[in-house]
Amino acid sequence: MSILSFRRKQSNPTPTTPDVSGFLTGYSIEVMPRTAAKVEDFRAILPQGTRVYIAHIDGTPLEDMVATAKRIAGEGFDVMPHFPARIIKDRATLAEWINRYQSEAGIKQGLILAGGVEEPKGDFHSSMQLLETGLFDQAGFTHLHVAGHPEGNRDIDPDGSDRAVTDALRWKQAFNERTDARMALTTQFCFEAAPVVAWTQAMRREGINLPVHIGIAGPAKLQTLIKFSIACGVGPSLRVLQKRAKDVTKLVLPFTPDEVVGDLAAAKAADPSFPIEQVHIFPLGGIKAATEWANARLNPAEIAQNA
Repeated sequence: MSILSFRRKQSNPTPTTPDVSGFLTGYSIEVMPRTAAKVEDFRAILPQGTRVYIAHIDGTPLEDMVATAKRIAGEGFDVMPHFPARIIKDRATLAEWINRYQSEAGIKQGLILAGGVEEPKGDFHSSMQLLETGLFDQAGFTHLHVAGHPEGNRDIDPDGSDRAVTDALRWKQAFNERTDARMALTTQFCFEAAPVVAWTQAMRREGINLPVHIGIAGPAKLQTLIKFSIACGVGPSLRVLQKRAKDVTKLVLPFTPDEVVGDLAAAKAADPSFPIEQVHIFPLGGIKAATEWANARLNPAEIAQNA
């Protein structure tokens, strides 16, 4: 059943047109040093206060990461670099990363995750191990985001279940209750709303109330999205792309996330407790295409903040 098919209540009707503008307001975006270098000035394309995640791909020098963080922070944006456990050698290396980001770029936010490499390069293999060092709390980090997987994760649960993923969420919820930093779940991108709704409902039943920053793939060629989706382990919602790929008339057209964003906005309007706090955009078709798509759907007042 479509998300938009929820039965209306007379006292609190579901809007026929979802508030996509309100849902997208405050969106965040992800860049890498090499893609950020192609943007002359982020102030020309992003609303003020946008959080910019910097993905740390294996092999990227720390110097490039820190320089990118310093540059984007200097343009007035909140910067959240990745801390991928499997490419961090040891506690001393983690401490160096934290110190460099703080001392050179004034960073006190991080996305703490396992990372995409199969074999750890040192002592760490999970985000929980990084958090357990206590180094982020000692450094006074104000925001600690961790990974969320609305459609599961085969790296964590090879058998296709969600047991290990759920155990990790319970641990993250417990850690949230003993840290002063604000925590949230930043998720993998997906292409339909139903799995997200089901996932958030399951978290509620488990007593997990971390806010969700839902991952959305920005506009891109269908072939590009399918390639990244397979590489990143996107789950059943990949069928949305596969179904579209069967229509040869649509193969050359860019795929946009309007449908999934509209459905999620409607779900949030229908249920104020729906835990999606923000949208996080993966600009798989390029930063320019992603920001133009998002900004075109915001209220003019939000765009005016770019000045």
